[in-house]
Amino acid sequence: MVFSSETFLFLYLPLFLAVYYLTPFRFRSVVILLGSYIFYGWWRLDFLGLLFLTTVWTYIFGRRIGAATTARAAKAYLVIGLLGCLGVLAVFKYLNFFIDSFAMLWGTTPDELGVHWRLILPIGISFYVFHAVSYLVDVYRKDAVATARFFDFAAFIALFPQLVAGPILRFKDLTGQFAYRVHSVDLFLQGTTIFAIGLAKKVLLADTVAPLANLAFETPDPSLTLSWLGSVAYMIQLYFDFSGYSDMAIGLGLMIGFHFRPNFDMPYISRSITEFWRRWHISLSVWLRDYLYIPLGGNRKGNARTYVNLMLVMLLGGLWHGANWTFVLWGLWHGGWLAYERATGRAKAADVAGLISTLLAVLIGWVMFRAANVTEAFEVYGGMLGLNGLSPSPDIALAITKESLLFLLLGVTVAACEPWLNRVAATRLHPTPAGALTMMNAAVPSVLVIAMGVASIMKLAEQSFSPFLYFQF
Repeated sequence: MVFSSETFLFLYLPLFLAVYYLTPFRFRSVVILLGSYIFYGWWRLDFLGLLFLTTVWTYIFGRRIGAATTARAAKAYLVIGLLGCLGVLAVFKYLNFFIDSFAMLWGTTPDELGVHWRLILPIGISFYVFHAVSYLVDVYRKDAVATARFFDFAAFIALFPQLVAGPILRFKDLTGQFAYRVHSVDLFLQGTTIFAIGLAKKVLLADTVAPLANLAFETPDPSLTLSWLGSVAYMIQLYFDFSGYSDMAIGLGLMIGFHFRPNFDMPYISRSITEFWRRWHISLSVWLRDYLYIPLGGNRKGNARTYVNLMLVMLLGGLWHGANWTFVLWGLWHGGWLAYERATGRAKAADVAGLISTLLAVLIGWVMFRAANVTEAFEVYGGMLGLNGLSPSPDIALAITKESLLFLLLGVTVAACEPWLNRVAATRLHPTPAGALTMMNAAVPSVLVIAMGVASIMKLAEQSFSPFLYFQF
């Protein structure tokens, strides 16, 4: 089940909200838990068991860490707890990759090695494992108290607005909201507004330019024109798909009283890769900083170690996105840029040249990120350099629709004008941690939001199923 589907919009969400608001507050964590399990189990019931077992495992070892009487015992429980969580991630997300890589190293295939099976990647496993890991580490660091309220913790791990594609949350930030949170008509309407904007980003922009991106990456040796159009289309598709999902998750959270932090902050106006990672997928950037970069030593052990740490963190960040050499190279690409900017001082660039070079670097990285394999990525790179001809063949040219070109231009315009649009709206369309959102008093008229919602639903009715891109991670 996905947010941008008729089943979710007209069946699941109304029923869930009705049951939620008819239930006394003290039982609402149970409602959230059961509702989230129904949401997740709609995809596959068997992997619901994996989510439940991970939750129970993390809860038990969180309690063990919190109750430990010595630092040595607490560390031992932490290690065992982390091994269990990361072991689940390693097996289901990376075992196929390791088998394929081992076979390739020996010049053969998994089938010839006698491996005739493939593990299915459970949706959202990267996100809920990271939630579990951060909880265990926070309890060990005494940044969070090991909760005795199992249903609150289980509801946090399974919280359906962010379960399958983030943002990445921390229990220490939400534990107070599970104990007490405000529900009001104003908050609900704010949540509905943000949800509608996220839905429009996904359905009207991301899904409409997606065929252009798919055409470029599925065409062997694409021409210069097609390579650039497809690469820019994917750049726009990924941003509005993922930021749209994040907006929808934030909006859904507000509908039931939760305040999530923003996950995007106009990333395509960044003047450096360092700034880009402060604006793109903020919850992942902060998670990698707090639970990898700083424990590795951060920038406290000299310049050389800092550059190594940046490269290593981005390499692991790339692997977090998927078990493929394309993600490894994408992570190293960004890690190399971060190290370069730290060494040269370009991290603080604020000129137009910085904006252009950053967008180009991000675009080149997205080609590798999108490609099915390294060979396909280099075919697109070759096309961008004009090595495959300037114009697409007539049959490919006919497949480039005016609609996709028009919405690509619209998407580029919206991404470029976000600072101005936010000033006009008098808000960044996200709630602050304290919940001080002024959307309902802002300049954006309600009729515009309603129009976007109606247009999105009409678009949904005519198009085929289109899952969010980050579901695969």
